[in-house]
Amino acid sequence: MKLIEISNLIVYYNTSQGLVKAVDNVSLEISRGEALAIVGESGSGKTTLALSIPRLLPDNARILGGSIWLYPEKVDLTKLSEKELRRIRGRRIGVVFQDPMTYLNPVMKVGDQIAESIVYHQNCSLKEAKEKVLELLKKLKIPDAENVASRYPHQLSGGMKQRVMISIAISCNPELLIADEPTTALDVTVQAEVLELLRNLIQELKIALILVTHDLGIVAETCDKVAIMYAGKIVELADVYNLYRDPKHPYTVGLLDAVPTIKESESKISIIGGSIPDLINPPSGCRFHPRCPYMFEKCRQEEPPLVNFDKNRYVACWLME
Repeated sequence: MKLIEISNLIVYYNTSQGLVKAVDNVSLEISRGEALAIVGESGSGKTTLALSIPRLLPDNARILGGSIWLYPEKVDLTKLSEKELRRIRGRRIGVVFQDPMTYLNPVMKVGDQIAESIVYHQNCSLKEAKEKVLELLKKLKIPDAENVASRYPHQLSGGMKQRVMISIAISCNPELLIADEPTTALDVTVQAEVLELLRNLIQELKIALILVTHDLGIVAETCDKVAIMYAGKIVELADVYNLYRDPKHPYTVGLLDAVPTIKESESKISIIGGSIPDLINPPSGCRFHPRCPYMFEKCRQEEPPLVNFDKNRYVACWLME
């Protein structure tokens, strides 16, 4: 059953150099209970796309076109007032940010920060909210939950702070959880623990997940579907199995070839030459063509549409013709 439908979304940033075309005419659907990964290099627009859903964009961002429908009511989130959005954020859509220290209040105990959301959305007393906080921390397998709830953010490790962010995000049993690179600032062991925690939560609570990441290595174990973004566009959309087994877009092939394995030496790891183009003046035609080894003249002149060519497999590439 459909939960979120993004239709022809356009999000630009107003800067002193000009308009940055961060998300340019993107369409996407997320179903209830589905785990979707949005993957791409830094600057590809994946975070902008994800944070457009709860409208948590910087002040210089503008949604210039398109719709974001929330089902079953089919409410367009781009048209809601800030007051109306507050009823949805936290209650129906939770967000886990990549740097918890930036978003946690340094002068509030973490238990009070989790309880704040519960009191606001569930109309319960502070005492009841604090009881729910302890239950939630125990569900997330946080040892000595009472002690952790009484601490300030700076007294916790990076992994523990990220668990607190997840606690805030799921405190009101949302229908959608957006995780914006939740493991970026963590070491490998803690990364695995946080990813396993997210995987267990979406199975237990039956919530949808949008995982924003640049690391294809963590996607296979966590998500059902993958959207590959490049320069503000989705260039490939497929289920995890088919994307890893048979990538179609040259950019997807390049990303997968760049993932190191224990069987290959460092010298055999492939790289994608060049870098993300300037999104103030993106290249004509296919935005990947300056870096694509298979580029031909049509790629320079015409932008390929994202087309469905096989069992919900979408690719934007003229090579598919």
